[in-house]
Amino acid sequence: MTSPTELIPAPRAVEERPGGQEFRLTEHTTVWAAPGTGTTERWLRAVLGPALGLPLRPGPPDARDALRLRLDDALAPEEYRLSVTAAGADLTGGSASGVFWAAQTLRQLLGPDAFRRAPLRPGAHHAIAPQVIEDRPRFRWRGLMLDVARHFLSKDGVLRYLDLMAAHKLNVFHFHLTDDQGWRIEIKRYPKLTEIGSWRARTKFGHRASPLWEDKPHGGYYTQDDIREIVAYAAERHITVVPEIDVPGHSQAAIAAYPELGNTDVVDTAALAVWDTWGVCPNVLAPTENTLRFYEGVFEEVLELFPSEFIHVGGDECPKDQWRRSPAAQARIAELGLADENELQAWFIGHFDAWLSARGRRLIGWDEILEGGLASGAAVSSWRGYAGGVAAARAGHDVVMCPEQQVYLDHRQDADPGEPVPIGYVRTLEDVYRFEPVPPELTGPEARHVLGTQANVWTEVMEDQQRVDYQAFPRLAAFAEVAWSPLPPPPQRDFAGFERRMATHYRRLDALGVAYRPPTGPRPWQRRPGVLGRPIDGPPPNK
Repeated sequence: MTSPTELIPAPRAVEERPGGQEFRLTEHTTVWAAPGTGTTERWLRAVLGPALGLPLRPGPPDARDALRLRLDDALAPEEYRLSVTAAGADLTGGSASGVFWAAQTLRQLLGPDAFRRAPLRPGAHHAIAPQVIEDRPRFRWRGLMLDVARHFLSKDGVLRYLDLMAAHKLNVFHFHLTDDQGWRIEIKRYPKLTEIGSWRARTKFGHRASPLWEDKPHGGYYTQDDIREIVAYAAERHITVVPEIDVPGHSQAAIAAYPELGNTDVVDTAALAVWDTWGVCPNVLAPTENTLRFYEGVFEEVLELFPSEFIHVGGDECPKDQWRRSPAAQARIAELGLADENELQAWFIGHFDAWLSARGRRLIGWDEILEGGLASGAAVSSWRGYAGGVAAARAGHDVVMCPEQQVYLDHRQDADPGEPVPIGYVRTLEDVYRFEPVPPELTGPEARHVLGTQANVWTEVMEDQQRVDYQAFPRLAAFAEVAWSPLPPPPQRDFAGFERRMATHYRRLDALGVAYRPPTGPRPWQRRPGVLGRPIDGPPPNK
């Protein structure tokens, strides 16, 4: 049994009722689910029941020993109230999402063993003290971006991360599916995107300055049925999947598959392969009608697979050198009456903004899409610090704050050169906990354009799931609390209290099999002194 003072993210209000009789979950405990709460009912039986060794059978709402799930219109959509008495637990939400978040809190209250897949001690005592927890999130966009283009993660690995997100009440999965180093989604009308674009011959090991290579092919992709499964699995956990198809930069994998997409008048695109190193690639899409029609075809299939309101189009780090040298690109600039190559990129992004809007979706892109103007319905992922988000919000655009200086989880966690692949800024667990998503210079109306925040996991230096775990955790737990809880301004945040609660949370992560960075630093086998020669300060290989 866990105290409510050990919960992560911290809830808004807890009323403990000392002296009252605890609620015991036994083989007789039943589940009653009101209409609209079926996702939580299924999750309780499929996940919590096996962990505790309990059947959690259906039962009536007036059963004494029951979990009761219901909706209450008086609550905000993701708000919940968890009331525990000797007679059972009532999980009430303003929507199905709220009920599901109540179930995640219930799981934490049952102790770390509730995070396993089978009971450690069949027949053990499972109890929760009497209490009432009232809670709701600060932001409606509480995101995690996972880059599977640089290093591919299996479908099961993606589903596992959706479970980890749900356990931390994160609700937007930004799925970075394409880049120079790999194309990871099946597009049936363009089979070469995965036949050619999903594999590279070798891979740079470590930062781009590293002399080391992995001289073996790397790749993989998700079939459309895999994508449907991922989207459905996420929806059961009240997580929205936002796909990213990167244009017009970060596109060498697509150009390697279909050379006509590149600037063929200045580059021998037929000789290009899927890129095998990191950084900003010079090979970008040609601003032609053929390219527009090709990507319209891509997005048509993407829209069939992803029901999300937002579709991410990248739009970042697009070098203009090839466009400056390309007669075809210069002719396009003249034809459209544009001032320069920056406006040409804005035209390219604007085309897909209008195309997506006509189909009832909204474009979102990295903050470079602000350059040259942006349509009113588009939103911005602010990664180059706060400035892009501030400019976007003041211009009336919705914003997701994900500044690299604070929430890029590929950055090193300690200044020790023994830190595995020590790139980027040092960002400790405390640094992430003190991150504030809403810049203080925004006025009230401007701040309302901040949809929320997102932690980004770029995988250039994360060659497998274990390395992703190490970089993401425990910092993702701190980020989740920033995104969910009503924390005071950063100087007043109780990091020492958070660390105390993490002592229990590490046991939950252990039960989930997360290879997190221990509080004491890298384990001996994780230390890699000399891989890069010295720490590299400043931004990592990409964003």
